[in-house]
Amino acid sequence: MSDESLTPSPESKPVLDYPCGDAPAPGSAVEIVPGVLWIRMPMPFALSHINLWAVRDGKGWAGIDAGLQTSETAAAWRDLFAQEGALADGLTRLFVTHMHPDHIGMAGWLTRKFACRLWMTRLEYLNCRVLAADTGREAPEDGVRFYRRAGWDDNAIEAYRVRFGGFGKYVHALPDSYRRLRDGENLTIGEHQWRVVVGNGHSPEHACLYSEALKILISGDQILPRISSNVSVFPTEPDADPMGDWLASLAKLRQEVPDDVLVLPAHNEPFRGLHARIAYLERSQHQALDRLRAALTEPRRAVDVFGELFSRPIGGEPGLLGMATGESIAHLNYLVHREEAVMEVGADGIAALHRYSVRPGARSAAASPPSRQRVCAPPPWAPRTSRPPIAARGRRENRCAACPPAR
Repeated sequence: MSDESLTPSPESKPVLDYPCGDAPAPGSAVEIVPGVLWIRMPMPFALSHINLWAVRDGKGWAGIDAGLQTSETAAAWRDLFAQEGALADGLTRLFVTHMHPDHIGMAGWLTRKFACRLWMTRLEYLNCRVLAADTGREAPEDGVRFYRRAGWDDNAIEAYRVRFGGFGKYVHALPDSYRRLRDGENLTIGEHQWRVVVGNGHSPEHACLYSEALKILISGDQILPRISSNVSVFPTEPDADPMGDWLASLAKLRQEVPDDVLVLPAHNEPFRGLHARIAYLERSQHQALDRLRAALTEPRRAVDVFGELFSRPIGGEPGLLGMATGESIAHLNYLVHREEAVMEVGADGIAALHRYSVRPGARSAAASPPSRQRVCAPPPWAPRTSRPPIAARGRRENRCAACPPAR
């Protein structure tokens, strides 16, 4: 998950500035500018941390994101709220950037502890409620068909059935009401104005917070310095185009947020160089799409194109396989939505495999030069079950582990 695991060429990867020094120890906080705290919470996974933020808000603090629901996170919060802790004045309200468990997991616990309100976008709040309601349910047949069509074997399908409904394990019960965040809304937090900048693709309605006065962007998972956000299609909306949404959201960030901001991401360290990072992510995605176009001269299933997209073998570990499949379909759907590729449905139209190929007459770009990138470990809440491998190698940047489980 670190830079050491990548070997990009100096020409292709921008040099970012990391001005804030060493990260705080897990469960502790440091002030990075007056009135803004950087909090790092532990996670028991390959991606071992999440960054949370607190902004001075009157007599207390406005929290941004909550951490995964674990006993370790709860203990760390208690220490921060203790009399000698960095957050001894408590929370006035809690903002959550999006619904993934490492961001929203402790939101219900925190809002109840301080009788404060939860602020988040509508789609994120409602989607979290839906996913949490799946806890303990059997896997739906629509989901089974979705992954069967993508090329999963019986072992992978059985693993999906076993792990389905695990989302709620890491999410404390949400409050029954919330304060909705809207794109473009201006908020007063303490002494400063913050604007809500909503993006899509990684999550349905992800909220970033931008302060012009402080020159700070709290970016959540929408843009990260060393890993890139997972962008996936899920069984609930199999024809979605999240890759198109995510690329549009990157362009929107470049247009609405100046380059000289200090970016406070959910993972890795605060950095400067927003526009260069956006350009790199866009270039990497378009290189992957070029490789995919070149590979679709013959019909291919979603699991058949892992080699064009990912730089490590994608075996049968359930979380990693689900993440890779969702992202492969996101790339394929991107081409289908732009009439560059067609999807061929099997004879029965229901459970048969779906194969993709270049649309006759569409542009077929040559494969771009290799970009040495890789996918990350499975999402944090995926059970660590070993399964036989399904597909092989390719190229792609690290994936953020903060992604929803297959549904």
